[in-house]
Amino acid sequence: MQAILALEDGRIFRGKSFGAGAECSGEVVFNTSLTGYQEIFTDPSYAGQIVVLTNPHIGNYGTTPHDAEATRPYIEGLVTREFSPMSSNWRSTQVADEYLERYGVPVIAEIDTRAVVRHLRANGVMRGVIASGENLDVDALVAKARSIKKMEGTDLASIVTTRTVYQWDANEPKNQTGDSLLMPSENAEGKQMHVVAYDFGIKENILRMLTRENCRVTVVPAKTPAEEVLALNPDGVFFSNGPGDPEPLEYAVENVRKLQGNIPIFGICLGHQIFGLALGGKTYKLKFGHHGGNHPIMNHQTGKVEITAQNHNFNVDPESLPANVERTHTNLNDQTLAGLKHKTDPMFSVQYHPEASPGPHDSHYLFRDFRKMMEEWKK
Repeated sequence: MQAILALEDGRIFRGKSFGAGAECSGEVVFNTSLTGYQEIFTDPSYAGQIVVLTNPHIGNYGTTPHDAEATRPYIEGLVTREFSPMSSNWRSTQVADEYLERYGVPVIAEIDTRAVVRHLRANGVMRGVIASGENLDVDALVAKARSIKKMEGTDLASIVTTRTVYQWDANEPKNQTGDSLLMPSENAEGKQMHVVAYDFGIKENILRMLTRENCRVTVVPAKTPAEEVLALNPDGVFFSNGPGDPEPLEYAVENVRKLQGNIPIFGICLGHQIFGLALGGKTYKLKFGHHGGNHPIMNHQTGKVEITAQNHNFNVDPESLPANVERTHTNLNDQTLAGLKHKTDPMFSVQYHPEASPGPHDSHYLFRDFRKMMEEWKK
């Protein structure tokens, strides 16, 4: 069946329909990762977005529950060059086409994704619509794209967050012999720490990495007051990744301010942006965001470069931060701020995903640093 991707500036791309035969809309972004498409499908940070994958062949290794970052896909739609109708992988339990159809996610394939990416790089991310069928009204689709609510000023974290408090039960990925695929932790035999994790769209592998550091994890909804979190008697508090603009999340910013200096806190991605706002800084929207698994990050504390996975459209302005905040990491692609640390209070954050493994384990140390911070705080 014919499918169309219509952008708000009137640019049209025609291809073939896969996945769900439905219409979807959202902000169109591109991701440069070569593998990990199921992790991208199921990352809640992609809520409200249509994702263009630059790797030309998608779906060839199918899908498996072990690779999911959430219980369902969160992307609004998918754009690919080639979409495989079959899978070749011993771990696969369902082909990608059936998986996305099952969850109502439309796919447009057989289009020149290089042209889409070049257009977005030149003009910035923009709103778009994917529709399938015969005799589609192109002008109406473009008008619909222009009517979509912009990402700026939109609180999506409160939509994707958990509705209830729950204890995380680790479900570690295994290899053929049943061994864990995660690196063993040096803290496995130490005293267990209790971490309360704010869910703004948290990925499951973040929770796995926290438990690998011998932490008992309690996950709470995005709007849980700081007083209720402290009443859970945690050793540390984690602020997760998530979708949308950080500025509308005044409730989260206020919680950081109440927790700051009273307990160790660690933030990733949206959590990092929330930290920046709470510390008195400002955030801004990037032209086309950072989405991929090949972003080089300079760690100014060690002098080492980490290869990282990233997925965000907003960033903290380093010039807006006060003097008591240290800039710990920098994105070497565009010199944007990628990490911060308070000089006196136990809090730090990064603008990338240390639980991912593009390096493959370049950034796992951040979870160990969080545990060490909790241990020092308890002394």
